Amino acid sequence: MQADPAGIGAGRVTARLATRPHVLSVPDWSSLPSSFDALGVPSPLVEALAAQGILEPFAIQTLAIPDALAGLDICGKAKTGSGKTLAFGIPLLHRTGRAEPRRPRGLVLVPTRELARQVADVLLPLAAAVDRRLVVCYGGTGMDAQVKALHQGVDIVVATPGRLIDLHQRGDIRLDALEVLVLDEADRMADMGFLPPVEWILRHVPGRRQTMLFSATLDGEVDYLVRHYLDHPVAHEVQSSTSTVSAMEHRFLLVHQLDKVKVAAAVARSTGRTLIFTRTKRGADHLTRDLRREGLKVDAIHGDLRQQARERALADFAAGKLPVLVATDVAARGIHVDGIDIVVHYDPPEDQKAYLHRSGRTARAGEEGLVVTLVLWNQQLEVERIQRRLGIAQPVVEVFSNDARLADLRAWDPAEASVA
Repeated sequence: MQADPAGIGAGRVTARLATRPHVLSVPDWSSLPSSFDALGVPSPLVEALAAQGILEPFAIQTLAIPDALAGLDICGKAKTGSGKTLAFGIPLLHRTGRAEPRRPRGLVLVPTRELARQVADVLLPLAAAVDRRLVVCYGGTGMDAQVKALHQGVDIVVATPGRLIDLHQRGDIRLDALEVLVLDEADRMADMGFLPPVEWILRHVPGRRQTMLFSATLDGEVDYLVRHYLDHPVAHEVQSSTSTVSAMEHRFLLVHQLDKVKVAAAVARSTGRTLIFTRTKRGADHLTRDLRREGLKVDAIHGDLRQQARERALADFAAGKLPVLVATDVAARGIHVDGIDIVVHYDPPEDQKAYLHRSGRTARAGEEGLVVTLVLWNQQLEVERIQRRLGIAQPVVEVFSNDARLADLRAWDPAEASVA
């Protein structure tokens, strides 16, 4: 079920045509259509959404779906957790025809394996409702099943750029029949250095097709893609009434190296679902082992693990079977799980952008979230620099693992804190 959209939808919603200085402001969420049927979504998809308890569209869906159903190029800007998958997925499924072998009609490009899997999981039940075949293609797994599906004929492919290029160069997929192409999380693809392969793919799609690009930011390299590969796109932007930073509670804890694992364990025990970030794959493995010694049920995801192990850990975490997940920055780019209670920066992020990206795994879809940063003495100046750039006025408070306040970090005001 989609969460209540009030936290996002109640903010200022803007829409504009990218090639014209026209801005439409809709400050009153109640004035926008409140059902998928009212947006023009075909009844089989409306019924399939209702069967999952999805009845009311989010803001980005309300804005983008009518134009996308009409076949216009779309440039959508909205933060993580705002419902972008259905914003492009519903029009994609409606506008994509039946495909011949190796010649899909719809393509969704995503930056990571985990995101590919999650997009596919959202779209598969809807695809079944409109009799469309969908396959997900990414590296880290064997090609045989993906190749077999493509040769039999699939209508929509969800893929990472690298695997798609491999399949194209082998002759297992052709791009000349594409009707709809989606670039999801374009800013993440730019951050991860994937724009050259994305451009390679775009250059190998001949003729006219509908293109939809969704991203949390639209500057720099993403803006280049919009200007060069989208045709007079309609740009839709959702601006929350509260910023991502202010939608979260922040705690900065000065810890000692020998006590750091125990502090992290105490924080994780205090809530239902905790995502912990480390800077390195080796650090993720070591922390996972140490937290298990503290009695926690925990697993890790990073690039050196087998894809099957990563998928199992992420699925268990999303289902609530695994209360604690340790992740590196790159691996976590595909984590889009609602209901994460606490994000812990076990290793402080490199800069404010990384802080926002990591922290954005919580406070999704209008919900509140708690973000905890563990700080060693030689990291304090670096963390305070990040705080200033983000406008976060919070002291760095020294704590030990036996501090009773760790059991409920929301309940105390760091500005008034004294060492317990």
